[in-house]
Amino acid sequence: MENRLNTRQNSGGQIIAITMLFSVVYVVFRYHIFGGVPWKDFPFFILNKVVSLSAFILLTFNFTFGPIKNMGVKVPAKWLESRSVLGMIGFVLVIIHIFMSLILLSPAVYAKFFEIDGTFTLLAGLSLLGGILAFVALWIYNLSFQTYLRENQAFMKFITSRKFLIWSLTFGAFHLFFMGFKGWINPAGWHGGMPPVSLVAFTFFVIGYVINLFGRK
Repeated sequence: MENRLNTRQNSGGQIIAITMLFSVVYVVFRYHIFGGVPWKDFPFFILNKVVSLSAFILLTFNFTFGPIKNMGVKVPAKWLESRSVLGMIGFVLVIIHIFMSLILLSPAVYAKFFEIDGTFTLLAGLSLLGGILAFVALWIYNLSFQTYLRENQAFMKFITSRKFLIWSLTFGAFHLFFMGFKGWINPAGWHGGMPPVSLVAFTFFVIGYVINLFGRK
Protein backbone atom coordinates (compact mmCIF):
# COMPACT_ATOMS: atom_id res chain seq x y z
CA MET A 1 0.00 0.00 0.00
CA GLU A 2 2.79 2.41 0.96
CA ASN A 3 4.67 1.76 -2.32
CA ARG A 4 1.53 2.42 -4.36
CA LEU A 5 0.90 5.63 -2.44
CA ASN A 6 4.47 6.81 -3.01
CA THR A 7 4.10 6.09 -6.71
CA ARG A 8 0.95 8.21 -6.92
CA GLN A 9 2.68 11.05 -5.09
CA ASN A 10 5.79 10.87 -7.24
CA SER A 11 6.12 12.95 -10.42
CA GLY A 12 9.51 11.49 -11.29
CA GLY A 13 8.31 9.72 -14.43
CA GLN A 14 6.67 12.85 -15.82
CA ILE A 15 9.67 15.05 -15.05
CA ILE A 16 12.07 12.56 -16.65
CA ALA A 17 9.87 12.20 -19.74
CA ILE A 18 9.52 15.97 -20.21
CA THR A 19 13.25 16.49 -19.66
CA MET A 20 14.19 13.81 -22.19
CA LEU A 21 11.69 15.16 -24.73
CA PHE A 22 13.01 18.70 -24.33
CA SER A 23 16.60 17.47 -24.74
CA VAL A 24 15.81 15.45 -27.86
CA VAL A 25 13.91 18.29 -29.53
CA TYR A 26 16.55 20.89 -28.65
CA VAL A 27 19.51 18.81 -29.79
CA VAL A 28 17.83 17.59 -32.99
CA PHE A 29 16.84 21.10 -34.03
CA ARG A 30 20.22 22.60 -33.21
CA TYR A 31 22.41 19.99 -34.85
CA HIS A 32 20.29 18.23 -37.48
CA ILE A 33 17.77 20.86 -38.59
CA PHE A 34 19.93 23.98 -38.29
CA GLY A 35 23.45 22.57 -38.01
CA GLY A 36 23.38 20.22 -40.96
CA VAL A 37 24.73 17.23 -39.02
CA PRO A 38 23.91 14.03 -40.98
CA TRP A 39 21.10 11.93 -39.50
CA LYS A 40 23.42 8.93 -39.47
CA ASP A 41 25.07 10.53 -36.44
CA PHE A 42 21.89 10.59 -34.37
CA PRO A 43 22.14 7.10 -32.81
CA PHE A 44 25.42 7.86 -31.07
CA PHE A 45 27.01 11.31 -31.47
CA ILE A 46 23.75 13.27 -31.17
CA LEU A 47 22.14 10.91 -28.69
CA ASN A 48 25.17 11.35 -26.44
CA LYS A 49 24.38 15.06 -26.26
CA VAL A 50 20.75 14.27 -25.44
CA VAL A 51 21.84 11.95 -22.63
CA SER A 52 24.32 14.50 -21.29
CA LEU A 53 21.84 17.40 -21.28
CA SER A 54 19.12 15.28 -19.68
CA ALA A 55 21.50 14.09 -16.97
CA PHE A 56 22.58 17.60 -16.04
CA ILE A 57 18.99 18.88 -15.91
CA LEU A 58 17.73 15.96 -13.80
CA LEU A 59 20.62 16.23 -11.36
CA THR A 60 20.01 19.95 -11.01
CA PHE A 61 16.36 19.25 -10.19
CA ASN A 62 17.45 16.62 -7.67
CA PHE A 63 19.77 19.04 -5.88
CA THR A 64 17.54 22.13 -5.95
CA PHE A 65 13.94 21.17 -5.15
CA GLY A 66 14.72 21.00 -1.42
CA PRO A 67 16.65 24.29 -1.23
CA ILE A 68 13.92 26.04 -3.23
CA LYS A 69 11.43 24.96 -0.57
CA ASN A 70 13.80 26.21 2.14
CA MET A 71 13.75 29.63 0.46
CA GLY A 72 10.01 29.86 1.02
CA VAL A 73 8.93 28.90 -2.49
CA LYS A 74 6.04 26.45 -2.65
CA VAL A 75 7.25 23.21 -4.24
CA PRO A 76 4.70 20.49 -5.11
CA ALA A 77 4.95 17.47 -2.81
CA LYS A 78 5.11 15.21 -5.86
CA TRP A 79 8.26 17.01 -6.98
CA LEU A 80 9.90 16.59 -3.59
CA GLU A 81 9.02 12.90 -3.59
CA SER A 82 10.67 12.62 -7.01
CA ARG A 83 14.14 13.69 -5.91
CA SER A 84 15.56 10.23 -5.31
CA VAL A 85 14.43 8.81 -8.65
CA LEU A 86 15.64 11.93 -10.48
CA GLY A 87 19.03 11.54 -8.85
CA MET A 88 19.28 7.85 -9.69
CA ILE A 89 18.23 8.27 -13.32
CA GLY A 90 20.49 11.31 -13.67
CA PHE A 91 23.40 9.27 -12.34
CA VAL A 92 22.66 6.39 -14.73
CA LEU A 93 22.57 8.85 -17.64
CA VAL A 94 25.94 10.23 -16.53
CA ILE A 95 27.42 6.73 -16.67
CA ILE A 96 25.96 6.22 -20.17
CA HIS A 97 27.37 9.60 -21.21
CA ILE A 98 30.82 8.64 -19.94
CA PHE A 99 30.89 5.37 -21.90
CA MET A 100 29.61 6.99 -25.08
CA SER A 101 32.06 9.89 -24.78
CA LEU A 102 35.02 7.55 -24.27
CA ILE A 103 34.12 5.74 -27.48
CA LEU A 104 33.71 9.03 -29.38
CA LEU A 105 36.81 10.70 -27.90
CA SER A 106 39.13 11.01 -30.89
CA PRO A 107 40.66 13.81 -33.00
CA ALA A 108 38.27 12.92 -35.82
CA VAL A 109 35.21 13.71 -33.67
CA TYR A 110 36.52 16.24 -31.15
CA ALA A 111 39.38 17.94 -32.96
CA LYS A 112 39.29 20.95 -30.58
CA PHE A 113 40.32 18.68 -27.70
CA PHE A 114 43.57 17.56 -29.31
CA GLU A 115 46.91 19.10 -30.17
CA ILE A 116 48.60 18.38 -33.50
CA ASP A 117 50.68 15.64 -31.85
CA GLY A 118 47.51 13.86 -30.64
CA THR A 119 47.74 14.90 -26.98
CA PHE A 120 44.96 16.66 -25.10
CA THR A 121 44.79 20.44 -25.03
CA LEU A 122 44.90 22.19 -21.65
CA LEU A 123 41.18 22.95 -21.80
CA ALA A 124 40.37 19.34 -22.66
CA GLY A 125 42.42 18.14 -19.70
CA LEU A 126 40.69 20.54 -17.33
CA SER A 127 37.28 19.57 -18.68
CA LEU A 128 37.98 15.84 -18.27
CA LEU A 129 39.35 16.37 -14.76
CA GLY A 130 36.22 18.28 -13.78
CA GLY A 131 34.07 15.52 -15.26
CA ILE A 132 35.92 12.80 -13.34
CA LEU A 133 35.67 14.67 -10.03
CA ALA A 134 31.97 15.36 -10.60
CA PHE A 135 31.36 11.68 -11.36
CA VAL A 136 33.20 10.53 -8.23
CA ALA A 137 31.20 12.98 -6.09
CA LEU A 138 27.92 11.75 -7.61
CA TRP A 139 28.98 8.13 -7.18
CA ILE A 140 29.71 8.65 -3.48
CA TYR A 141 26.45 10.55 -3.05
CA ASN A 142 24.36 7.79 -4.64
CA LEU A 143 26.30 4.97 -2.98
CA SER A 144 25.73 6.44 0.46
CA PHE A 145 21.97 5.96 0.16
CA GLN A 146 22.20 2.34 -0.96
CA THR A 147 24.63 0.80 1.59
CA TYR A 148 25.40 0.52 5.29
CA LEU A 149 26.99 3.97 5.05
CA ARG A 150 23.49 5.35 5.50
CA GLU A 151 23.73 4.30 9.14
CA ASN A 152 26.76 6.51 9.67
CA GLN A 153 25.15 9.79 10.71
CA ALA A 154 28.37 11.81 10.54
CA PHE A 155 29.09 10.60 7.00
CA MET A 156 25.51 11.18 5.83
CA LYS A 157 25.57 14.67 7.31
CA PHE A 158 28.69 15.44 5.28
CA ILE A 159 27.38 13.88 2.05
CA THR A 160 24.15 15.88 2.22
CA SER A 161 25.84 19.03 3.46
CA ARG A 162 25.81 22.33 1.65
CA LYS A 163 29.59 22.25 1.18
CA PHE A 164 29.70 18.78 -0.44
CA LEU A 165 26.84 19.41 -2.84
CA ILE A 166 28.14 22.85 -3.78
CA TRP A 167 31.50 21.33 -4.69
CA SER A 168 29.77 18.55 -6.65
CA LEU A 169 27.96 21.18 -8.70
CA THR A 170 31.20 23.12 -9.13
CA PHE A 171 33.05 20.11 -10.58
CA GLY A 172 30.23 19.60 -13.07
CA ALA A 173 30.37 23.28 -14.00
CA PHE A 174 34.14 23.02 -14.58
CA HIS A 175 33.57 20.13 -16.96
CA LEU A 176 31.02 22.09 -18.98
CA PHE A 177 32.88 25.41 -18.92
CA PHE A 178 36.27 24.20 -20.13
CA MET A 179 34.64 21.94 -22.71
CA GLY A 180 32.62 24.59 -24.49
CA PHE A 181 33.12 28.18 -23.38
CA LYS A 182 34.86 29.18 -26.60
CA GLY A 183 31.66 28.40 -28.48
CA TRP A 184 29.57 30.28 -25.93
CA ILE A 185 31.20 33.62 -26.73
CA ASN A 186 30.62 33.26 -30.47
CA PRO A 187 26.85 33.66 -31.00
CA ALA A 188 27.43 34.03 -34.74
CA GLY A 189 28.36 30.36 -34.79
CA TRP A 190 25.28 29.16 -32.94
CA HIS A 191 23.23 26.93 -35.25
CA GLY A 192 19.84 28.54 -35.78
CA GLY A 193 20.68 31.03 -33.04
CA MET A 194 20.41 28.21 -30.49
CA PRO A 195 23.07 28.20 -27.73
CA PRO A 196 25.37 25.17 -27.49
CA VAL A 197 24.12 22.23 -25.42
CA SER A 198 26.97 22.73 -22.97
CA LEU A 199 25.84 26.32 -22.36
CA VAL A 200 22.24 25.23 -21.77
CA ALA A 201 23.43 22.63 -19.25
CA PHE A 202 25.79 25.16 -17.65
CA THR A 203 22.91 27.60 -17.23
CA PHE A 204 20.93 24.97 -15.32
CA PHE A 205 23.97 24.32 -13.14
CA VAL A 206 24.49 28.02 -12.40
CA ILE A 207 20.85 28.39 -11.37
CA GLY A 208 21.14 25.26 -9.23
CA TYR A 209 24.39 26.52 -7.71
CA VAL A 210 22.86 29.83 -6.67
CA ILE A 211 19.78 28.15 -5.23
CA ASN A 212 21.90 25.71 -3.21
CA LEU A 213 24.19 28.51 -2.08
CA PHE A 214 21.32 30.42 -0.50
CA GLY A 215 18.73 27.73 0.16
CA ARG A 216 20.62 24.71 1.45
CA LYS A 217 21.17 24.56 5.19
